[in-house]
Amino acid sequence: MTGPTRAALVVTHTGRRDISDLSRSAAHLLAAAGIEVRMLAEEAKDLDVRPDVRVVDVDSAADGVEIVLVLGGDGTFLRAAELARPAGAPMLGVNLGHVGFLAETEPEALGETVQRIVAREYAVEERLTLDVTASVDGEATAWGWALNEASVEKANRERMLEVVLEIDGRPLTSFGCDGVLCATPTGSTAYAFSAGGPVVWPEVEALLVVPTSAHALFARPLVISPDSAIGVEVLRRGHDGVLSCDGRRTVPVPAGGRVEVRRGALPVRVVRVHPRPFTDRLVAKFQLPVTGFRRR
Repeated sequence: MTGPTRAALVVTHTGRRDISDLSRSAAHLLAAAGIEVRMLAEEAKDLDVRPDVRVVDVDSAADGVEIVLVLGGDGTFLRAAELARPAGAPMLGVNLGHVGFLAETEPEALGETVQRIVAREYAVEERLTLDVTASVDGEATAWGWALNEASVEKANRERMLEVVLEIDGRPLTSFGCDGVLCATPTGSTAYAFSAGGPVVWPEVEALLVVPTSAHALFARPLVISPDSAIGVEVLRRGHDGVLSCDGRRTVPVPAGGRVEVRRGALPVRVVRVHPRPFTDRLVAKFQLPVTGFRRR
């Protein structure tokens, strides 16, 4: 008597030949191990791997899969998260981008990584996400979510954005700025890091608020409770803004509009096949100078 069919969704960036070749290899290895390989229609067509894969629709791509294997950079990982998060499917990233902070392994280790998947030799951790609501005059106009950050930024580069920042319904401060980032610990090494925010270890549950180019004395990054609510109100007398979730999904926020950010109801699940301290990951990804400062 055989058990239920195992399935994996492969999400890839098909714009580069090296990534396409690696994705075909991954699909063949998984299929040879008896794991059903799923792929979105456009990607399966670009890779020409139809005999080895089941073509699936976007809305149900990750339903019932054991794992989502992502081949590409952080942008591809964030796109795959849109498929995996509703289904609760864990994601494993193979880094084919630049820094690739969200990825778990490198392309040269693909064979070993697939073996770990086949043998179920991996752990799954949950990453905090953000749920985001935009509203005007108390009426919700848009909803979204983010794994890295939700940003409220000026819509016109020549104009400053004027905002009031609130925490848990209480006004904290107001200032003119280029924008305000609300980030997760996962996103602390992304846009928020570039804007001067702190690096937060993934197991720490917290929300970050990072103003960008703020004209104010009190505009330092904040680390607040994961259960707090963040409010960013665009002053009516000022200029329009734009809300962006992970740099992928954007909606306008007119003057007088408001954005509220809370801990997400659904986490993103991330696969680990090479457990190692986050400190070592930081050193490797940012190529930090540690020689002579500590033992290797």
